[in-house]
Amino acid sequence: MIQDGQKVKVDFIGKLANGAEFSNSYLVGEPFEFAIGEGVMLAAFEDAVRTMSVGETVNVRIPCENAYGPYDEALIERVPLAMFPNAENLEVGKFIVIETPDESIRARLIKAEEGWLYFDRNHELAGEDLLFEITLVDVAQGDTGR
Repeated sequence: MIQDGQKVKVDFIGKLANGAEFSNSYLVGEPFEFAIGEGVMLAAFEDAVRTMSVGETVNVRIPCENAYGPYDEALIERVPLAMFPNAENLEVGKFIVIETPDESIRARLIKAEEGWLYFDRNHELAGEDLLFEITLVDVAQGDTGR
């Protein structure tokens, strides 16, 4: 079993339930490397990798509740257009980062009308079950971290 702190290299393809691909490490040309337990990947993804052997390929379904959560209509916000000095440069469908005194908020502009901008703060994969084909390429032996 792979332990927290161990570095792993994986190749993976991530798809939605409808078959649309949203991530593919093969397109990068090298496996994705991360340390188990550091929260870089979804916990359910890491849990699948923990039980794998080098060279093994598994198919994992992660329900939305264990991925990016259900879609939440309450995360759509209406903001006065006047709050954005360069609002004419914003494109519907694009993500922006809104800086507040407390945090950085990533949001997608979903519409602009009648002096208002409507932003969706849901993760773009919220409400989606995720399907992964994961191949464990390598495990750094002896590096159990912590």
